[in-house]
Amino acid sequence: MPSTSTPLPPADGDFTVRVMQRADLDLALDWAAAEGWNPGLADGAAFHAADPGGFLLGLLGGEPVAVISAVRYGPSFGFLGLYITPPGRRGQGHGWRLWQAAIAHLGARNIGLDGVLAQQDNYRKSGFRLAHRNVRYQGTGSDAAAAVPAGVRLAELSALPLAQLAEYDRRFFPAPREAFLRQWIAPPGGAALGLLRDGDLCGYGVLRRCRSGGKIGPLFADTPEDAAALFGALRQRAGSGCTLFLDVPEPNADALALVREAGWLMVFETARMYTGAAPEIGLARTYGITSFELG
Repeated sequence: MPSTSTPLPPADGDFTVRVMQRADLDLALDWAAAEGWNPGLADGAAFHAADPGGFLLGLLGGEPVAVISAVRYGPSFGFLGLYITPPGRRGQGHGWRLWQAAIAHLGARNIGLDGVLAQQDNYRKSGFRLAHRNVRYQGTGSDAAAAVPAGVRLAELSALPLAQLAEYDRRFFPAPREAFLRQWIAPPGGAALGLLRDGDLCGYGVLRRCRSGGKIGPLFADTPEDAAALFGALRQRAGSGCTLFLDVPEPNADALALVREAGWLMVFETARMYTGAAPEIGLARTYGITSFELG
């Protein structure tokens, strides 16, 4: 369970901050869609499961004017995202006040975020330091069968023990996130696949349907061949007519080669930043991050 945090600040005139209810999160995702961020159709359930108290809403006289996620993954790590003020409310200080509330909400944790490059200087002023870039690539699904390396087999993640998945996931993420994973691996109309070698996970990936096309994330694998097998299987599940996106950590040269050899094109990038030291996670085996919103 996420740990407790600093109480939310008192009202500042007509501006107040409160924890989102589940329905508020749907509003935030609608705002994200309006920004062109293309959220998943079922993101709300998984996001809320990660930390029900981790999404904050700024209100002016009771009207929503800013949103942000400040998800707590245990006592030592947190992640900021979904930071939006709608166009008609920008430049009025509401987003900044909500940002300060989110930072206080996360307390002394090491905080990560994926920010647009133009905002790096602003994030540095709040103590964030650049770790690496995450680059979004766009391509399509495929009707071709995926080639699977000898000695491994594909399996539905839902058929595997959650504890096995959670243990493998910890090699790639700074903190446990079982409640989130339970929802994330059940994407309506998508797919969640694991790759097994001698009964042990050697990779997994998730395809979720989005407002436009679909996204693959995460895509974790022990070897480039394992990653290619999962990438191919998830593309096949999507089908040749489906537009797909994958967010690749730039330091992983094998991941960049995978998408480029498939003919995918770069369309967007973010700066992965942390307030503390960059966590020691398996970037060399991370072929696609989970999401820009939750890390």
